[in-house]
Amino acid sequence: MGNAVVHFEIGGRDLTKTRDFYTELFGWTIPIDENGYGLVDTGTNEGIGGGLMQTPEGTLPYVTFYVAVDDLEKYLERAETLGGKRLVGPMPIGTMGAFAMFTDPDGIMIGLFKESE
Repeated sequence: MGNAVVHFEIGGRDLTKTRDFYTELFGWTIPIDENGYGLVDTGTNEGIGGGLMQTPEGTLPYVTFYVAVDDLEKYLERAETLGGKRLVGPMPIGTMGAFAMFTDPDGIMIGLFKESE
């Protein structure tokens, strides 16, 4: 069994500017919720969904993707064993599930997602 890429995320310094750029470039609709997160509506059922957010002060802009897993902690530990570094331990996302983040040995940030059961 494989692990699918289920979500992408773009973190920019200025959320409004980032949203406006991708809206104009690709015609995406990106409403921003009360938590400052914008779920991307690409206008098609093809591909994976994604989101935009404003990076916290001191964090560089980034693009990352999230991989579906059955056990966040297990995959974080495995990533660390293979030379990765834990960035964010398992954290809930409302009733949707939970996420975690790590970097690979080159410092590339990757997300993990576990759907609620």
